[in-house]
Amino acid sequence: MSQNIGAGKISIIIPVINEARNIKEAIATTQPNLNIEVIVVDGDSKDDTVEIAQSLGVKVISSSPGRAIQMNAGALAASSEILLFLHADTRLPTGFDEMIRTALKQPETVAGAFKLWIDASLLSLRWVEWGVNLQCLRRAMPTHFYQIPYGDQAIFLTKAVFQQIGTFPELPIMEDFEFMRRLKAKGHIAIISTPVVTSARRWLQKGVFKTTLLNQIVIIAYLLGVSPERIRRWYRREKFKRV
Repeated sequence: MSQNIGAGKISIIIPVINEARNIKEAIATTQPNLNIEVIVVDGDSKDDTVEIAQSLGVKVISSSPGRAIQMNAGALAASSEILLFLHADTRLPTGFDEMIRTALKQPETVAGAFKLWIDASLLSLRWVEWGVNLQCLRRAMPTHFYQIPYGDQAIFLTKAVFQQIGTFPELPIMEDFEFMRRLKAKGHIAIISTPVVTSARRWLQKGVFKTTLLNQIVIIAYLLGVSPERIRRWYRREKFKRV
């Protein structure tokens, strides 16, 4: 379904907890575009995240912690026709606003995201990017696993479609994956070829191979019906286990 959005206003929703090191640059990549609203949703940060965001003149609201809870709160507060969910450590490309409006005008498109570029020079991360972007572009595969972008890729859709699909499921993990599965059942998910740039911090913390393997195990476990609560406990234990 094509969507008559014209030059629709975009609300950029950034869920944060203790992102003082990243929030200024994240907000900077949203400027200076017309018809843009930035909403920072704080989940009880203990650092200067809120003060930094407020000093930059964007809307700041508070919610209970939890990425899905925070994104839903931001969507509720949004005044725009289009919603863009941005991680605090992801940077938008120049001209992202027009790319989004153009993508959402395409027939059968219900939502979209950007290709991924990870901000580090390791060759192994180029393979991670290749795998993520290949997964997103394989439209013809007869499974919901393909063409499902990650939250790092700046997911966008109209507020009308968001309301039709329902809010992000308030799961402890996999909330964006489940939300995108629901969207994919409704229509095409556009992948913009210009990439967003996301931090390599979560891959570098435990190593590229281990982080990638953990991510794939989490997806498989979820698809096999393991509860998100159990997956979250296991994932956190593995993520912070001493090497």
